[in-house]
Amino acid sequence: MKSFTDYLNCGNISKNTSSYGSSWIDYTVVRYDDLVLKITPFFDNYKIIGVKLQDYLDFQKVAELMRTKDHLTTSGLKKIKEIREGMNKKR
Repeated sequence: MKSFTDYLNCGNISKNTSSYGSSWIDYTVVRYDDLVLKITPFFDNYKIIGVKLQDYLDFQKVAELMRTKDHLTTSGLKKIKEIREGMNKKR
């Protein structure tokens, strides 16, 4: 994950541990420009396959709502919540 962060020159890595002892790594990107100018082109170039492709396409929908500033409206926020509810194994 560190090399991924270095390659894209954005994002932060954090390690999390559950109360059950399992652990995982989170990769977080905060800046919208980094999402649009670095993350999206990377995954457009190196295609995601499998069920995670649907999550990526949903991510792109949310990014578009943010680009058009629709996320600042009640209806836009509702759309984002609906999209989020279908992501990560909830399809």
